[in-house]
Amino acid sequence: MTRPTILVTNDDGIMAPGLRHLINIVRDYGDVVVVAPDKPQSGMAHAITISTPIRLEKIHEEEGYKEYACNGTPVDCVKAGEKIILERNPDLLVSGINHGSNSSINVIYSGTMAAVLESAAEGIPSIGFSLVDYSMDAQFNHAEKHIRRIIEQVVNNGLPERICLNVNIPSVNGGEIKGTKVCRQAKAYWDETFESRVDPRRKDYYWLTGVFKNLDQGEDTDEHALANNYISVVPVQLDLTAHHVINTLKKWNLNGEDK
Repeated sequence: MTRPTILVTNDDGIMAPGLRHLINIVRDYGDVVVVAPDKPQSGMAHAITISTPIRLEKIHEEEGYKEYACNGTPVDCVKAGEKIILERNPDLLVSGINHGSNSSINVIYSGTMAAVLESAAEGIPSIGFSLVDYSMDAQFNHAEKHIRRIIEQVVNNGLPERICLNVNIPSVNGGEIKGTKVCRQAKAYWDETFESRVDPRRKDYYWLTGVFKNLDQGEDTDEHALANNYISVVPVQLDLTAHHVINTLKKWNLNGEDK
């Protein structure tokens, strides 16, 4: 049988340890093409490059494996992988392993998950993996068997069309992961502010900072799962329509009609 083709990307850059760990895992499941940013692209969300050329640099090639660095965003990497290198859709896309959480509201800022959503829009089964540890020295071995199991389930069962998975892994500091829970996204937000500073030329500049606020006490959320040393798996859809609000808006006088 022909081995499936797996496209791999991330947002931490081509040399990130999380990407390297994920590559080592997925090479057991198919022929792998890696297209990852040539520098960190965290927080880029679904940005695409339209004002400068996209460039690809081949890093390595051998039987069943190709690796490229791209000067664009994670979404650019997916587009380039599909349209330029493969010239077709892969059988599976995996993104990560991100250094840092992409649970709850973080999913909308995430370059890791933007790549996953871009691929899902093409009808490709897609998974994003993130570890709740922002260090470049983060350890991933404690999660490997769980990552493998999730990949195997998607390879064997597929995913509903245009649905992808947001997988977040707790950092348990050498402890044991209790298991995996299918969850919903917790209701949360970042309470943000800008830190004001002055550079040596006495020019003002600002750093974005903030505190994560979890408004959701539900026990079926990704935040609850992670806090209790479970891997969270949230199915994510592309349709952002608030369907439950449509009938409410239809009752508004949007056309200026006299009553």
